[in-house]
Amino acid sequence: MNMTILHNPRCSKSREALALLQARGIEPEVVEYLATPLTLAELQALQVKLGGPVRAMLREGEDDYRELGLADASLSDEQLLSAVAERPKLLQRPIVVSGERALIARPPELLNDWLD
Repeated sequence: MNMTILHNPRCSKSREALALLQARGIEPEVVEYLATPLTLAELQALQVKLGGPVRAMLREGEDDYRELGLADASLSDEQLLSAVAERPKLLQRPIVVSGERALIARPPELLNDWLD
């Protein structure tokens, strides 16, 4: 099973999700998205795989979220994702991708049902 995890090694939830995958015998491709940010097009494709609202992909507690005024309901999905492309720490983590589906694995235990 080919999987990718958008990972921040400094995040305990991200480390837990990676460990959970590895405990199941899955060695995902690890993408440290802070070092290798996703493009706007990649973020748009990821949002389709997640199947939810763009806002679910954002870390609302980040200072950048407030500084950029991203709580403004009039902002378009493209504007929100452009902000994430420019400041990748705004991206929720961890995100696990398998084929045409993806999951924000927060909490990491969500992976158990998603993998079954």
